[in-house]
Amino acid sequence: MAKLVLAGKANCPYYAKAELLADYLQANLPDFRVHKITQHPDKWEQWLDDICERNGWDHRQSPIVWRELLDRGGKGLLLGGIDDFLEYAEHYYGITSMMLSEEMLGIAEENLQEHIEIEKEEEEIRSHIKPLQVWITSASVPICYQLIPLLANGEVFGMTTEISIHLLDTDKFKEVLCGIVMEAEDMAFPLLRSISEHTELDEAFIQADIIIVLDDVLLNREVQSLENDIREVSEICQVYAPLIEKNAKSGVRVISSGKTFVNLKAMMIMTYGPSIKPENVIAVATSWESAAKAMLAKKLNMNAAGVKDVIVWGNITGCNYIDLSHAKLYGYDCAVWSPATFPHPLLNKIYDSEWIHSEFLSAQSSLSSRVCHSMGMLPAHAVANVLKYWYHGSPPGEIVSVGILTKGQFHIPEGIVFSMPVRFQNGNWEVMTELEINETTQEVLGRLAHELIQEKLIALKEIKEMHPYGADKITS
Repeated sequence: MAKLVLAGKANCPYYAKAELLADYLQANLPDFRVHKITQHPDKWEQWLDDICERNGWDHRQSPIVWRELLDRGGKGLLLGGIDDFLEYAEHYYGITSMMLSEEMLGIAEENLQEHIEIEKEEEEIRSHIKPLQVWITSASVPICYQLIPLLANGEVFGMTTEISIHLLDTDKFKEVLCGIVMEAEDMAFPLLRSISEHTELDEAFIQADIIIVLDDVLLNREVQSLENDIREVSEICQVYAPLIEKNAKSGVRVISSGKTFVNLKAMMIMTYGPSIKPENVIAVATSWESAAKAMLAKKLNMNAAGVKDVIVWGNITGCNYIDLSHAKLYGYDCAVWSPATFPHPLLNKIYDSEWIHSEFLSAQSSLSSRVCHSMGMLPAHAVANVLKYWYHGSPPGEIVSVGILTKGQFHIPEGIVFSMPVRFQNGNWEVMTELEINETTQEVLGRLAHELIQEKLIALKEIKEMHPYGADKITS
């Protein structure tokens, strides 16, 4: 079977002549097949140079004809131009073309117009496919490296949603960002429309749908005072928030993650960006959830996926409280048989209360060590999960902990970002205020709220020092 490829400029009369001859042969010969490639005149020279260089051919005119020894994509055997194709058709099939020059020119003009129309239609289709614009700050940190494949593989936003990822960091890390971009491009994710690096703040967050704040400003730093730490967080948010208001889409969703001041970063972005919707800014606490579930599962000798409804209260990267009073076990192997969908209250299965309070819940517990010393895989997975829940809903009936701006839920003071139990559905989240908490837990929440209020007061003091005449407007 003859398999030919015919390529040429859309407005080339010789390509028109070869095309009609090829169509005639394909229509009248059962074993003749042709694949046609039409290029715009402006792109033809570069396309021809590329195809000839790739195959080691020497050809400079339109059209170019080659025979493929396998189906399209196999090794090609160059036939040549229009004269070579006419000679080939006459020698093998006894058929030639008697088309006149005027006919060739007329068909060439029609080919060009048709090619332009097809390009317009394709461009119109592409214009309707608008990828989600995802911006990641401090993109040189390990979390980002682990996060990109999770965002680009389709599991977070859906298998039909394309994304464009923008990596933002200082010029100092430009080489690192370029390396990440190159590696992500080499992985050829089908849903990753583009990935780019940015070191200029003026272009930050342009048309952003999602912003993931990974700024860990205190990592690899010498010990300094709490006031200085908070001032540094405030300065970063003071830069980011107005840029988000100016450049991002009105419904942009902001996720605060990392290892330092996650709650405070979320609150300061809302403070410095008053037009940013408070319900669209959350802090990620699911790293602590996941690590807690893993420790509990190991203690109970079961699969961590069966541990559900662990709640993280308070200051995610500060003083928090891991609440097990609502936690359940699914698929737990015990003396009493039950189906896999039947939940066992977790506290009824852990009889070692000393382990819970000394190794699990203490400030210096191995749980804290696991989260704080993670290399990036755990927090990246946490961010990806929260985004997936935000767009597609959390598992029915399950509790997810995130930091949100309080409005008096569970008697927690208003106006701080506090981690609490929520559910995601229909693109939104809601606090699970129907959960009952005991007096002991309520007392703990009061102490945790006090720490976050102190952080907020220090931050507001820093704002007033930096903006003595506009502080009331900024902090109201």
